[in-house]
Amino acid sequence: MNTQLVDTLAQIINALTPEEKALLEEKTTSNKNKEAYQKMVEVREKILEKRGGKPLDMDVSEMIYQMREERSQELMDACFPHLSQPEFNIKE
Repeated sequence: MNTQLVDTLAQIINALTPEEKALLEEKTTSNKNKEAYQKMVEVREKILEKRGGKPLDMDVSEMIYQMREERSQELMDACFPHLSQPEFNIKE
C-alpha cells in the first residue's frame, strides 16, 4: 500500500473548500447509487399512481416484527421438527 500517496491525498482533501468537497463527492459517487435511487423513485411513483396518490399506510415496525416471528417459527420448525407438532406450536 502506498501510504505516502494516501497521506498526500488526505492533506489535499482536507485543504478543499466546502464547495470543492461537495464537487469531489459528486464526482466520486458511484453511478450505481444514483441509478438505484432513480429506480427507487420511479417505483415509488408507480405505486402512488396505482394507489391513486394515496401513500402506503402501514406500521413498518409491526411488519418487521411479524416477519421476524414468522422466520423464527420457520427456523424452529426446521431445526426442531419434533416440536412443530400442533401441541408444541408457539403461534398465538
